[in-house]
Amino acid sequence: MTGADIVAAARAQIGTPFVHQGRIPGKALDCAGLLVTVAAAIGAEYVDVAGYSRIPTGVLAGVMESQPCLVRIKVAEATAGDVLVMRFFAKEPQHLAVLAGDTIIHSHAAVRTCCEHAFDDTWRRRVVTAWRFIGGTA
Repeated sequence: MTGADIVAAARAQIGTPFVHQGRIPGKALDCAGLLVTVAAAIGAEYVDVAGYSRIPTGVLAGVMESQPCLVRIKVAEATAGDVLVMRFFAKEPQHLAVLAGDTIIHSHAAVRTCCEHAFDDTWRRRVVTAWRFIGGTA
């Protein structure tokens, strides 16, 4: 699997409505649901977690560490197809996105949909960690 395969799997969900804890591709996804959908589409083994709050403070970091399909990388090394973990207002990470070069793909509550937009300085400052699918290449 390549970074392009991962980006294509994420792009296939653009326009899917944001629904907290959504796991129905094309109908209802949150940011974690997008990641689960991408992992399933590329045949990667993953662990899904349910029952988290809308702001999953204290949960997301541990869930990312437990993923058998991901390996942590340096944020500066992230390329298309890598997963970015972000924070907004809290110190803990709260959000996931797929890097697609100069853009990111994510299911975002504020816009109520899975979308793709520029990965600008505002979004770059939010990144806490980056992860790569095992076996993924740029």
